[in-house]
Amino acid sequence: MAFTMASVPSQPPTPPDFGTRVSRFWQRISDGLELQQLWGQLAKDARSSYRFYSAGVGEKLEGQSRSQRAWYLTKTLFWAIIEKLSPARRVLLLLGLILLVTPSGGFSYNKGGDSYVVEMDLHFWGALLILAVLLLELADRVVMKRDLEIAKEIQSWLLPGAPLQIPGYKIAYATRPANTVAGDYYDVILRTGATPSEGRILFAVADVAGKSIPAAMLMATFQASLRTLATSHDQLGQLAVELNRYACSNNQGGARFTTAFLAELDAATGSLTYVNAGHNVPILRRHSGLVERLEAGGLPIGVLAEASYEVGTSNLATGDWLVIFTDGVVEAMNAEGDEYGEPELLREVDKGAALPPAELLGKLLAAIDRFVGNTPQHDDITCLLLKRD
Repeated sequence: MAFTMASVPSQPPTPPDFGTRVSRFWQRISDGLELQQLWGQLAKDARSSYRFYSAGVGEKLEGQSRSQRAWYLTKTLFWAIIEKLSPARRVLLLLGLILLVTPSGGFSYNKGGDSYVVEMDLHFWGALLILAVLLLELADRVVMKRDLEIAKEIQSWLLPGAPLQIPGYKIAYATRPANTVAGDYYDVILRTGATPSEGRILFAVADVAGKSIPAAMLMATFQASLRTLATSHDQLGQLAVELNRYACSNNQGGARFTTAFLAELDAATGSLTYVNAGHNVPILRRHSGLVERLEAGGLPIGVLAEASYEVGTSNLATGDWLVIFTDGVVEAMNAEGDEYGEPELLREVDKGAALPPAELLGKLLAAIDRFVGNTPQHDDITCLLLKRD
């Protein structure tokens, strides 16, 4: 007996209803963010843009009347915005603004004894010109963002990945750039010995003067020179001297310098030698709660070619913490202009002294986020934590 299977015509998929389409559209536009998150992001962007365009605006406001201040602010912000554009785009924007504020009108003419009136909507053409400027600027931004993302990826290759496993110690580190790329740098380098427990480990945290692309390029140079010199110079003091000498030969006449903290740990004994080259003073928190400041060193790297550096010494005992950070941590600012400050950092370390470094670092960054709220980040944030178990 033979059986035949009759084919059943497939039903076309039911198109989504209007509500579903609107929901999908909004999901795509908002990237899944809630309204409160979108508003917070908009507020942060607005503050960042105002700070960018209004740099130096308040310098001449003292002693002026309210109307004079309003006129001065309007005029200064106008030129601050328009001078960021190319000359051709300035003309387009200015023409668009003029058309927007010009009353719409028209003209009449006679032809063959008939009278015709032509209406012109100048507001439409003004908006169209401003939209053209916006699209041109958006195209530039997309290209720049793509290049910056590539630069960010390259920069991530220069930083250490998973923390080095050192028997008896735990490490955690993180960096947050104020822009797409950063001028902060951290590294952990095994200098000598077959294993971390037998050798000496070099810890480095540095902060290049400035932000974004120029600082990131100098950071890459600093990383390359440190990695090279670390293999050839045995003494930490000499390493700092050679690093500074090389930086001074490429610092644009002193315009670019780097604060840095270099520390070398003997993992077997806990002995610590360090050089603080103008950097934020790291915190060595003892198990008892006492705090030691690691200040010995000298000038920032790249300031004076013949600078010398004092080498400090200390020791990491069981339960001790070494906290190295850049100024973006303690100078993180909220909407009222208050800085996070070192006392808050110390309190956070005290509260989490029993935690692993990775967990404490997460809590520390979360505390900074709560403090600043929607205020735009104005400097790179980097922190390295080392704890001896």
